[in-house]
Amino acid sequence: MFLGGCGGDKKGGESADFARQQAFPSTYSVTQSRPVLIVGATLLTGTGEQLENTDLLLQDGAIAEIGEGLKAPEGALLVNGSGKWVTPGIIDVHSHLGDYPAPAIESSEDGNEMTSPNTAEVWAEHSVWTQDPQFALALAGGVTTLQILPGSANLFGGRGVTLKNVPGRRVQDMKFPGAPYGLKMACGENPKRVYGGKGTAPSTRMGNVAGYRKAWIAAADYRKAWDGYEKNGGDKPERDLELETLAGVLNGDILVHNHCYRGEEMAIMMDIAREFGFQISTFHHAVEAYKVADLLAENNVCAAMWADWWGFKHEAFDMTEANIAIVDQAEACAMIHSDSAVGIQRLNQEVAKAMTAGQRAGFDIGPGDAVVWMTLNPAKALGIDERTGSLEKGKMADVVLWSGNPFSVYTKAEMVFIDGELMYDRADKARQPHSDFELGILEAEGERL
Repeated sequence: MFLGGCGGDKKGGESADFARQQAFPSTYSVTQSRPVLIVGATLLTGTGEQLENTDLLLQDGAIAEIGEGLKAPEGALLVNGSGKWVTPGIIDVHSHLGDYPAPAIESSEDGNEMTSPNTAEVWAEHSVWTQDPQFALALAGGVTTLQILPGSANLFGGRGVTLKNVPGRRVQDMKFPGAPYGLKMACGENPKRVYGGKGTAPSTRMGNVAGYRKAWIAAADYRKAWDGYEKNGGDKPERDLELETLAGVLNGDILVHNHCYRGEEMAIMMDIAREFGFQISTFHHAVEAYKVADLLAENNVCAAMWADWWGFKHEAFDMTEANIAIVDQAEACAMIHSDSAVGIQRLNQEVAKAMTAGQRAGFDIGPGDAVVWMTLNPAKALGIDERTGSLEKGKMADVVLWSGNPFSVYTKAEMVFIDGELMYDRADKARQPHSDFELGILEAEGERL
């Protein structure tokens, strides 16, 4: 769609395009240079299955066949999968790579626009430094897709962007084609601390909620004005970048990603969503998700959690290491996330810890179940699960070959394919991206796989 304010004539009956996907369109393009046949591996499909001694054919950028005794097309790269495991590429729904690049110096920290409680008008992609060497380190850990989010100081932090983990001169070369934008929101301590400390609203949790509701009322009015103009003509409304993003949420075109630790705050946010008629995609840092797991399932809201990171501030104290498993057992959409340039390199190990905690709590959870927490469920949260996140015929060939069970501490990613192209190979230094800027990483050897 189309905003009349962008220079075109009014299109009668059309709804306004508040998401504006074409303002900074994806220029992503990776072409698979030759087919790949992985032979005789253990496959965790991301759909709950564990397939032994199975072949996987990647062709024309997609998963072409899964089975036994597959024939290699002419010119194919043959990979002996004996003793190896294969999973979909890891997807991290919460990263700040590029917005907080390495080396970590103040002049390049561009992820948190802490100048107003509502900065829905800023877009994280406009801060991404594509040469951040941390992208390559995440690739070595099997991460093929990641969402870059603004920080959590504000009630509305701005738009997030979903990227493929490939080299790019500009951020648009990395943008996942057609992935919906996200809106970063934040509950709890951060907004009230940042703005209460400045003597302005919000300074309490009730101030936070008042701020959300005021903004959604304004966004609903904005959407109504534009829809009226599109339908009936008349005076063209003035374009507003902040309200445009919020109206995109109300239209269902932009997904809400909500930093929120406490259970009762998640319940309030779901009530707010119901009041104004929008859907929350995912609560991030959901340390108390286990307390509202049934509500998450009932409201079709995902929870992104850590395995065992807690207690660093008051709202992060009431944690259980079985958090992810409890949410999963309630049939809500559970997943791991990093929020860390180091943690993103080891998300398979984080899932292993969460799986083990669930088993200790008495749940019957195996690798075929747990792999979903780092593949298909994050894809659902980002609105891209029809295209990636599982090993299913026709999906993007985003695949990791592991040296063994990915939930063993001794296992490493050996090969990483994105759209079928070999982007990382632990046995071939020519396929191990490095950057001169790694020289600036403090204790570099301690921060890489």
